[in-house]
Parts: sequence; structure tokens; C-alpha cells
Amino acid sequence: MKKLVLVTGLVIFSFFAYAADTLVVHNNEWKFITDRYFTQLEDTWGNKSFAQVLNNSDFHHDNSSLPFIKYADSVLWVKFVLRNRTTQPYLPMTINNGIIDGFDMYFVSKSGHVIHLGSSNPLNKTANHKPINRTINIPILPDSLRTVYLRIKSNDSMAFPIRIQSVDVFTRNAVGDNLTLGFFMGIIVVMILYNLMLFIIVRDKSYLYYVFYIIFLGLLQLTSRWLGTLYVPISKMVMNNYIIPLTRIFFWYAVLLFVYEFLQLKQNLLKRYNRYYYGLYVLVTLPLFTLLSGQTIVTYTLVTIAAVSSSMALLIIGFTLYVKGFKPAKFFMLGWGLFLTTVLITIARNKGLIPYNNFTANVILYSSAFELVLFSVALADRINFYRKQKDEAQEVALTIAVENERLITEQNLLLENKVKERTQELIETNKSLSFTIENLKSAQTQLIETEKMASLGQLTAGIAHEINNPINFVSANIKPLRLDFAEVFKLVDYYRELEKEPTNAELQQKVTDYSKKIDIDFIKAEILTLLEGIDEGAGRTTEIVQSLRTFSRTDELILKPADINRSILNTLVLLRSTIPYGIEIKPLLDRLPLLNCYPGKINQVFVNLINNSIQAIKAKPVHNNEYILITTRDYPENVVIEITDTGIGMTEEVKQHIFDPFFTTKDIGEGTGLGLSIVFGIIEQHHGAIEVSSKPNEGTKFTIMLPKTLQ
Repeated sequence: MKKLVLVTGLVIFSFFAYAADTLVVHNNEWKFITDRYFTQLEDTWGNKSFAQVLNNSDFHHDNSSLPFIKYADSVLWVKFVLRNRTTQPYLPMTINNGIIDGFDMYFVSKSGHVIHLGSSNPLNKTANHKPINRTINIPILPDSLRTVYLRIKSNDSMAFPIRIQSVDVFTRNAVGDNLTLGFFMGIIVVMILYNLMLFIIVRDKSYLYYVFYIIFLGLLQLTSRWLGTLYVPISKMVMNNYIIPLTRIFFWYAVLLFVYEFLQLKQNLLKRYNRYYYGLYVLVTLPLFTLLSGQTIVTYTLVTIAAVSSSMALLIIGFTLYVKGFKPAKFFMLGWGLFLTTVLITIARNKGLIPYNNFTANVILYSSAFELVLFSVALADRINFYRKQKDEAQEVALTIAVENERLITEQNLLLENKVKERTQELIETNKSLSFTIENLKSAQTQLIETEKMASLGQLTAGIAHEINNPINFVSANIKPLRLDFAEVFKLVDYYRELEKEPTNAELQQKVTDYSKKIDIDFIKAEILTLLEGIDEGAGRTTEIVQSLRTFSRTDELILKPADINRSILNTLVLLRSTIPYGIEIKPLLDRLPLLNCYPGKINQVFVNLINNSIQAIKAKPVHNNEYILITTRDYPENVVIEITDTGIGMTEEVKQHIFDPFFTTKDIGEGTGLGLSIVFGIIEQHHGAIEVSSKPNEGTKFTIMLPKTLQ
């Protein structure tokens, strides 16, 4: 009997030793659900229903002081007994600001019905598309007891402070929390506007990157408290799986950009260390890929790793620069060190390593506000640095300007003396140059005239040969024509004598015999033939003279309408005797309108170019089907003349200099080198253009373009 009583007592003692206390809430009071009041059940796969949990004997105490989810993407069931000692028929229950995918409350009413309150219901297929409600009012009458079951689901492993409070405390705390967050967001807005204004004024990228840092820091706090859902209807799935991780990733991008510019790492870090800094960007980018692939749990893990690694790297960099005496590093070490400390406190709080209270709940807000102000002061100090640099630069510039003014004054005095001396020398030199220029002009005129005379001499030789042929032809016809006329005149004299003695038979016989002797029909035909030959010679002579008259107007300074085709043909007439046998002239002339030009000068152009073509063909060692092709074309704006030969051609180097005065490839004494220079000047005088294309041993083509608009 004694043993039975002892065993029963031990069982009762064990039950009460591990039984949780009842959580009692009075008016003007709040309490956390700590390990004193709750037992918990881990639902690793998250598939247990409330019916399975209600009578489950696996509820137990845990070592953590707060409800703690050990495995990511799992469900934690929390069971506690609540007594309401307030005057209100319900008690507000609030969960912390962690990443929560589900927060639901269950209890069994006195009538035996299961009551479910909360923002997510595992049996509701649309629950994932609704925002999380982090506050649940527990219906419980004053001075009554209720066993409450909580279902908490999260993608992150962390502790969850759950606070149960009286209505008056809830209202007061909500106002306090709103004021704290409002104060923080006010600082955020002020800092954004202030630093944006400084960026516009100073144009330093540090201020712009700091604005990005402030924006994402504010978004980070808003999303962690789910305050964005108060104004924008965002589902818990979108918020937890996309917006929160994206905000954290871009926050660290902004941190890296800001620190790089603020600490001037491009100048202060060695080049090889800059590569390691870029590695931090890679580390922060990795969660983006897992996020896009839908691996939310891995994304949160990688974000945490990137945050810890980047924080430590930046702390080491800041400390290194601080040791070197870089002033902004002092502000960075103070602000970033404090911020990192609060982040570690927050992580330790979420993991249940330190107590959860009002201070640890909002410590990151306090440190962030202090950090924002501190960095803004540091950036404002850069303005003083810029102002100091500007003042120093102005002072140096003023000193340099004064010294320059002194040097300039001294140099001016020296220069004035030098100028006087040089002026006198220049006067003498100018006199000498004027005399030299006059001599050069005279020599140039003489050379041009020499070139003209050379061309004229060549033409004269050809013209003499051309005129000599028809003159010889005429001279050769005059003697037989004179003999024919003498015989005809003698026959006429016989007929006059016969007219006086018509009955003289002897005289009649004499006239008849003489007429037969001279063959009057033959003489008549011969006279006509000789006259035709004389007429042809005279015509050829007239043609040569007309062509020569056109060429003789080379010095006319008055524009006249001229037939370009006729000018080409006249030039060919004058040069006909100089064209060797074996060179074929091929004129392909389009119908052209009369063109305003200086006809004599245009003829000089044709003479020089055709002569050059003849000489280029003559210079070939072997001749075969040689020709000079002359074509004219009529276009709306200009007339084009092309002269193509099958001569020796020229190299690219020679082609670059053919229009230069005195440049020639001929032997000494064979040319002045002014022919093509004069051609170029004549074409310029007509506001036209001349182009040349040539290849060695393939011939040359000159293209002349003369405008129709010359007035």
C-alpha cells in the first residue's frame, strides 16, 4: 500500500513538474508566451490537421525560452492555457516581425466545436494569396480559462516572440510602435531628400548611392514588419517568396555601391583587392538565381551568408583604411560597427539566444537611424573637404596668376625690345622678299609663256605639215591646168581665124586636125579633175585655219558659248600630223548644248591632255592595238569629257603629284612640268573638276567635269 501511494505521488509530481503554468493576463498587463507557459509540437512536413494535434501526446517542453522553429519550411504547434483577468471579453495576441507564412489559432468551444482564427487555413486553397494577419483577438470571457493551440509556419528557422496583452496595453503599444516606426521613416524621408539635394549640388556619386542605401534600408524595415500590406494588397506568398528576399538582395547591392564610393576604394585599395571586392557582388547575386528557380529556403540561406560575408569584409576594409589614417573610415567604422552589432543582436534574438523585449525588438531601428545621421554627417564633411580643396586651388591659382603677371610684365619689356629689333629686320627682309616675289612672278609668267610657246611650237610644226600637203597638191595641179588652158586657148584662136575666113578649106582642115590632136573631151575632164583637187586642198587649208583661229583665243577673259564637241574635233585636226601611225583616235561624242566657257583655254586643255596620251603610248616598248578614246556625256548639271589612252600609265605616287608645278617624269629638256598644272588651273577657273585614274602598264583616264551654270 505504501509503495502504491509512493508511485502515485511520483507520477503526480512528474506530471505537475512538467506541466505548463497557466498564462494569466490582468488589466494593463502584457506577457510573452515563454517556456513557462507553453509546450510545443514540431510538424516537420506541415501536414498535420488540428484534429490530429488536439489529442497528440507529443507536446513537450523545449530548451528555447520562446517558440522556436528548428527547420525551415516547417510548422510549429504551440499549446498553452490562458486565463483572462481583464474586463474585456477578448485578449489581443501579436506575433513578432519575422518571416511568417502562417499564423493560426485553434480552440475547442464549450459546445465542442473547433474554432479557427487566423490569416491562413491549410484547408483553404486561396489562403496563400491573402496577406498575413499578425494580430489575433482571442475570444475569452473575463475570469475564464481557455486552452489555445497556435499553428506557426515559416520559411526561416527562428524564435517567435508571441505577446498576449490586455486591450488597453495593446492600444498603447500599437501607438508607441507606430510612433517609433513613423519617426524612423521620417528620418528616412528627410535623409533621402537631403542627400538627393547634395547630389544635385555636388555631383558626387557617393550621395546618389547613399540615397539608394537609405531607400532599401527603409523598405527592408517596412517589409520585415509587413507594413506595406496595409496600403498595397500583397499576398503572403508574394511577400515572403519574392519581395522580402529581393529587398534584402538590393539592399546589399546598395551597401556595396555606397561603401565603394564613400571609402574611395578605387584609389585606396590595390588593384588586386578590387577584384576581391567585385567578388562580393557575385556573392550577393547568387540568391537571385535561386530565387528565380523558386528555391525560397535556399535563397534566404544564401542571403544570410552573403550578408555575413559582406559585413565582415567591409568591416575589415574599413578598419584597414582607418589604420592608414583615412578620415571617412572613422565614420564608417563607427556607423557600420554599430549597425553590424545590432544585426547580430537581431539574429541572436531571432534564434532565441537573447531575450526578446521592446529594446531588442526595435534595436535595429535605433541603430539604423543613428547610422543614417552619422553617414550624413560624414558626407556633409566631404562638402567641407571639397570647399577646402577649392579654396586651396583658388589660392594656388591666385599665387600662380600673380607670378605669371610678374613674369609677363618682364617678358613684355623684353619682347618690346625684341619686337623693335625684329621689326627693323623684317622691314629689310620684306623689301628683299618683295623684290624676290616680283622676280618669281616674272619667272613664273615667263615659264607659263614658255609652256604656251612649246605647245604652240608643236602645233606650228603640225600645222605646217598639214597645210603643206594641200598646198603641194594645189601647186602640182596648176602646171597641167595651165597647159590644158593653153591648148584650149590656141584652139579658140584657130576658131577666131576660121570665123574671119569661113570658106578657107585649108584653115578648116587645120582646126579639125588640131582639135583631134589635143582631144578636147579629155582636156575638159582633166580640167574638172584638177579644179576639184585644188578645191579640196583649199577646203583642207580653210579647216586648218578655222581650227587655228579657235585655238588662238587662249588669252580671252570673256565667257562665250562654245561647242565642246567642235573644240575636240578642231584640236584633232591641228594634232593630226603629230599622231603616229598605229594610234587610233576614237571620238564618241554625245550631243551637247553650247557651254559658257573660255574656248581658247578649253582647247589648250584638250591639246595638253591628248599630247600627253600620245607621248604615253609612244613610251611603250611594244605597241599593239593602241588607241585614244575621247567621250563626252551630257548630264543635268554638267558636261563630262573623258580622255582614255592605252599608254604606260603611272604609279600611285606619280599620280599624287602630276598637277604640281614643275613636276615631270620626262628627261631633262623634254618638258617643263607645267602642262598639267596649267590644265588644272584652267579647270579651276571654270569651277569644274578633273580626276585621273591610272595603273602602270594599263593606261590612264582623265575625267573633266565642266558645270553648265557658269555665268
